[in-house]
Amino acid sequence: MAKKKNRPSQKGKRTKSEATPQRSNAAKSMSRRALIQYGAIGGAVLLGGGYFGVRAVEAAICEADLTKIGKGTPSIVQIHDPSCPVCNALQREARKALKAMEGDAPDYFVANISTLEGSNFAADYGVPHVTILLFDGKGEMKQVLQGSRTRAELQPIFEDHMRRYNRG
Repeated sequence: MAKKKNRPSQKGKRTKSEATPQRSNAAKSMSRRALIQYGAIGGAVLLGGGYFGVRAVEAAICEADLTKIGKGTPSIVQIHDPSCPVCNALQREARKALKAMEGDAPDYFVANISTLEGSNFAADYGVPHVTILLFDGKGEMKQVLQGSRTRAELQPIFEDHMRRYNRG
């Protein structure tokens, strides 16, 4: 009878059948369910982000259309440099002030000085960036606000502007 040689212990090593344990059908289907759920959540997030992204682009396009000034509704135009932190802060505050207004709000436009149209507009009125111009419904400039302002400062100015020049 042949003797078996003593081999050193192979603790921690698995045989091929033990190396990759088979998952049960329940575990597989649970994994599929989780993938479907996460996929649905991810899809919803992408669609929601896309929707808001499109809305932001549409709003930016509308705000940049300076040809609408003087079409019957009082207007506010911010002379804006997108690379300027003070301009960006003023834009946020102006938008907040417009949203918080009681009654009708004036049309809000942005003359981006990094575009030819925006820089020409600013040059026509002789104003630098970080400036807000207020126009009546006929397109006549009525007031110039230079420098940084808060929503609390802007809202009463905008409301007064609408009371004075809104003919609707």
